[in-house]
Amino acid sequence: MWEQNADINKVSEIRIAARVYFGCGAINKMHDVALEMKQRDITSLLCITGKGAYRKTGAWEVVTEAFKEQGITIAHYDGATPNPTMDQVDEATALGRKSKVQAVLAIGGGSPIDTAKSAAILLSNPEFNARQLYRGEFVPSKALPIVVINLTHGTGSEANRFAVATDLETEHKPAIAYDCIYPWISIDDPALMTSLSHHQTLSTSVDAVNHVVEAATTIMASPFSILTAKETTRLVVKHLPTALENPNNLTARYWLLYASMIAGSSFDNGMLHLTHALEHPLSAVKPDLSHGIGLGVLLPSIVYAIYPSCAEVLADVLKPLAPDLTGKADEARAAGASVQNWLNSLGLTEHLGDIGFTKEQIPHLTRLAFDTPSLGSLLACAPIEVTEEVVTTIFQNSFSNFE
Repeated sequence: MWEQNADINKVSEIRIAARVYFGCGAINKMHDVALEMKQRDITSLLCITGKGAYRKTGAWEVVTEAFKEQGITIAHYDGATPNPTMDQVDEATALGRKSKVQAVLAIGGGSPIDTAKSAAILLSNPEFNARQLYRGEFVPSKALPIVVINLTHGTGSEANRFAVATDLETEHKPAIAYDCIYPWISIDDPALMTSLSHHQTLSTSVDAVNHVVEAATTIMASPFSILTAKETTRLVVKHLPTALENPNNLTARYWLLYASMIAGSSFDNGMLHLTHALEHPLSAVKPDLSHGIGLGVLLPSIVYAIYPSCAEVLADVLKPLAPDLTGKADEARAAGASVQNWLNSLGLTEHLGDIGFTKEQIPHLTRLAFDTPSLGSLLACAPIEVTEEVVTTIFQNSFSNFE
């Protein structure tokens, strides 16, 4: 087992920073949050949402009532789309500046949360814009307080310091990770997630599994990231089929949400590597692509590529969906096939060709993986040496099934 071979002299940094109210009914904690804001002399905030889920879930009604009680005004930006763009970040920031807000609230999944985190930085650093932020032209040390009402069980962003945004002009989708964007307070309420569609339920949960497969196998992995990875995988494998069959099953939603939250903390500690570094070019080129689906399409080929270098850990993490793996390096193809069969059993049967890509695009996608700001740091965290040939092979293998 990997525990017996762990390097006990390796010093790991373990992060657990955000305050999360977790459980059915947690949305009602917004009354306490509004009171805390008032006590901190916060009288105006920027709220960032998508177009509909913030109302459909009932979260908006609770939020507006809570802030009205405390006399806190809301500047509402509802333009956050899946795979949010840098232009959207700048638009939200401009509204916040105009309204002289003192805090930022996100209601939604990863896209509104990423937009809110980015805007919170820019509102505290008014001399910069989103492109400068995501190109690394400055390193922020401050941001406005961030409150998150999470509406999906996949992102983990309510519990960590990561955010992403897309530059449509360059087809770059870089990531940032700064201590100043840990949420101050987050709400994880499973009852807000029963309206997630079948597609959203599947793709967000697959996102959580990808987070931990990477976090457990980076060069920065620790016992914390590996053990949280094991629990995430166990919970998703057990409860995702129930949620797909019965969207109103709150027990299934509860455990999927818990899995997503600890997965967010897992990769906050262990970091990410190949799957996210290669998916970001996919959804940068095709902004309508669901992030979780893109990750799922790539995951079997990436497990195949990295398995020999971390076989014991991956066999342990993947045990709930691949119980026959024994942790031997020569099981790589079987490991990739097991992941693919599990995804297929859930209804995720797509390959790169099915989501609109051609093999002729592989050189362009490969270059984006290396040229996009920040993705190089993810590739450097992989458990194998990542060359253009390695990335090209992963993309090629993602066009078909493992036999």
